[in-house]
Amino acid sequence: MSKREEPETTAWELALADFLAHCGADKGLARSSLKAVNTDLSRLYRWAVQEKLLEPKTIEDLHLRRFMMASADDLVASSRARLLSSLRSFFRFLVAEGELKEDPTQTIAAPKLGQKLPVILSQSQVVKLIESIQGGEPRPLRDRAILEVLYGCGCRVSELCGLNVLDLDSGEATLLLRGKGSKQRRVPVGEPALAAMEKYLGKGRPLLVGKQPTPAVFLNQRGGRLSRVSIWNLIKQAAAETGLTTRLSPHTLRHSFATHLLEGGADLRVVQELLGHANINTTEIYTHVDRSWLASAWLEAHPRARL
Repeated sequence: MSKREEPETTAWELALADFLAHCGADKGLARSSLKAVNTDLSRLYRWAVQEKLLEPKTIEDLHLRRFMMASADDLVASSRARLLSSLRSFFRFLVAEGELKEDPTQTIAAPKLGQKLPVILSQSQVVKLIESIQGGEPRPLRDRAILEVLYGCGCRVSELCGLNVLDLDSGEATLLLRGKGSKQRRVPVGEPALAAMEKYLGKGRPLLVGKQPTPAVFLNQRGGRLSRVSIWNLIKQAAAETGLTTRLSPHTLRHSFATHLLEGGADLRVVQELLGHANINTTEIYTHVDRSWLASAWLEAHPRARL
């Protein structure tokens, strides 16, 4: 690298480092989100250096259009949408910091995404899945509690893995969840999930705890915190035993939780709060899964629905 290029290339590195520090410290992004943003911006950085655009302030909207077109060769629409989102955040940060006068992404249109509806189990299928796990040994007690909590609380698999014993308030029948960006929320726990949790904590977990004490609720055979992969495998095995051919994941139970709540008449804002969604637009996808509850709510509430 020539002496002329070195300080200009460093300008990219400094800008990226400042932005990532801002995302972590100020915005509180989760580690996985920070990794995704870093991947996206590293792609831009490499492309910009190849194109001799050696400082962020040299980037214009025309350059970004070329960059996005080049990225279309190996990125699907959803990945390009995430890439553009990372670019918008980065350049808006530079504008806010006074490094740029205008945001070059403001004229860039996001790629159109086809709406992918979530896989939903019926209520009877959920019961069948949960009831497939029987037994008083530590592992079936643990696995039954896992399925009950995933469906009964609608939590993410990462939130389930991160549960600690003190997060359960049996008296109030609530559970403390740690969501994306380290945001916390307390959700209600239904009677079946609470009973399964208490049975596992009383009879199953003590037999799984290893020599090293841990606050984790769900433990593996070595006494450590259970991994997400283990929970995925548990659900795949339970689905196979019950004859469910649908490809299931921990998120399938979360989707089913939200859909069944809406079908039962729950308010969309309540479901948003329970799921821990920052934006209600994310929650609205469940209104497209089964619209019968929308018609019922309209008939009951709108003054001109009936004569």
